[in-house]
Parts: sequence; structure tokens; C-alpha cells
Amino acid sequence: LIGGLLIGGGNGSIAWAEAMRTPTNVVAVLVATVPLWMAIMDWLRPGGTRPTGRIMIALAVGLAGVGLLVSPRDPLLHTGGSAVTPICAVVLFFGSICWAAGSVFSRHMNLPRSPLLGTSIFAFTGGVIVTIAGLARGEGRMLDLHHISLHSGLATVYLTVFGSIIGFSAYTYLLGAAPAARVATYAYINPVVAVFLGWGLGGEALTSRMLTAAAIILLAVVLVITAPHPPEESSGQPVVPD
Repeated sequence: LIGGLLIGGGNGSIAWAEAMRTPTNVVAVLVATVPLWMAIMDWLRPGGTRPTGRIMIALAVGLAGVGLLVSPRDPLLHTGGSAVTPICAVVLFFGSICWAAGSVFSRHMNLPRSPLLGTSIFAFTGGVIVTIAGLARGEGRMLDLHHISLHSGLATVYLTVFGSIIGFSAYTYLLGAAPAARVATYAYINPVVAVFLGWGLGGEALTSRMLTAAAIILLAVVLVITAPHPPEESSGQPVVPD
């Protein structure tokens, strides 16, 4: 369940959206809504905690910022020759909700005592789900090993080591060792980094509208992160691995 939500729904939706040429900086800003969805999920779960008025205001502000980012009024947000289409926005929203749900569920389920074992199970099952989905879409016949460049190969190695082995392991460990609000702070750091990396290295446009929307979303996330939270019940994960 957790592997399917985190890897299959969360990372899978991002991979698909970026394959559809959605700019990475826009993807990162939309994914920054994860802490907002986590607050909702934690409220809806059995025995959950109702968000405070401050958090509810932050949720509304964050969604307003996202609405500004993907509003069809302009008619679409264009960056670097690409556009955020409604279907990509929906898929990214779905992926953010999946990631939030998997994160909240993992804090209240009995998991392996070893965080590394739990991480490997999440990654393996999620990878199987994504592989099946890709094969079902006919992507298997599109794979040509002879056309894999050194650049893409090194990028895959980098994502495997730093994104999966180190980053994902750290994230799943912290879900059991720290309050969810603190763990979720990664989501408002990523967009800031991605926006400027996309601008500096990827040739993506940095518009005033994008900066305004990003500022609104990040303000909402900060309000959620810094809001007082009641003591959280212990998750199924230990603070220190065996």
C-alpha cells in the first residue's frame, strides 16, 4: 500500500508529467502542496486531529496560489516553450495526494523494525507497480538501450543513489522519528531549489507570475509547518534501527 502510494502514485505521476514536458520548476511548486494534503489526510484518518483555524487558512491560501499557477485565464502558464496542461495539473495533484496519504499511513501502521528494510520494500513494490503501468501503456517497445546517452545514464545513477538510497531512506526514517510537520518541510525547500535550477541550468523561464504563485504556496506551507500541533501518537517505526 505505502509503496504504491509513495512510488507508484507520487513519483510515478511526477515522472509522467515531466515526460509530457511539464517544466520541472512548475512540477516542484505543485508538489509543494504535499504538506497541505498531509494535514487533510491526518484529519480524515480514524482518530485524526482536526486542523486549527490557522491551518485551514493556510490550506485556502495554498490552493489559491496553485490556482494562480495553473489558471486557464492566461490561457495556460507557458514556461520555456512548454505549458502546464489541465491533465498534467490533475495528475500532479493526484500524485501529491498519494504521497501525502502514503506518508500519513506509514506513521500509523506496523512496519518492519528496520527502516532500511521498510524502505526497500516500499521501493520494490512501488517499482513493480510503475513497471507494470509502463508496460501496459506500451512503453516496453520504446526502450532502446543503444540510445541511452552518458548524460541520461549518469542522471539515473544520481537519482538512484541520492534520490532513492539516501533521500528516500532518510524520508521514510524521519517519518517514524520526527513529527510529520517537520518532515514535510522538504516540500517547500524543493520548489525554491528547482525554480532556480530550472532557470539557471535548464533554460526555463522565471516569470513574475510563477514567483508570485510560488511565494503564496510557500507561505501557506510555512504557516502549516509552524502552526502548533498536539503531541502525535507513535508510529509503527522505531526511532533507532536495530
